[in-house]
Amino acid sequence: MSIYYLQQLSAPSQQRDSHIQLREITQQQTHHSRRLYQQVGEAWQWLDKLSWSEQQWQEYAEAPNLRTFVGMLNGEEIGYFELLRHDDDSVEVHYFGLQPKFIGQGLGGKFLELCAQCAWEWQALRVWLHTCDLDHPHALKNYQARGFVIYKVES
Repeated sequence: MSIYYLQQLSAPSQQRDSHIQLREITQQQTHHSRRLYQQVGEAWQWLDKLSWSEQQWQEYAEAPNLRTFVGMLNGEEIGYFELLRHDDDSVEVHYFGLQPKFIGQGLGGKFLELCAQCAWEWQALRVWLHTCDLDHPHALKNYQARGFVIYKVES
């Protein structure tokens, strides 16, 4: 399995004219973070947090350097992303994904653009993420099409 690390070193042009609306999760973060992680990650074998205790989820989801956003379309959650701010003022797209029923509808690219804009609006010096061969087959191409550039590959 290969892991691809990608980054943006400058903000892309602003394009907030999307039909996708963003809602930041500021209440019941633990509940929402766990639910979204399970719903979105199930198809992609996101397993590392499934055994976490309630306390571990709470410490993670309520950390001051983590923000969670949900994408909404016609009143339905289409997916979510989490942004993690690091001490070097970089912002990592820690998790990003669509709910299963919205995959394949052409929403991923616009949702990723909104995600990157939110990261840059958090005064990031760099926005980065990683993906792997277990993610959606078009994930890497989607990231690259939105201005993310590979800077490291692990096999």
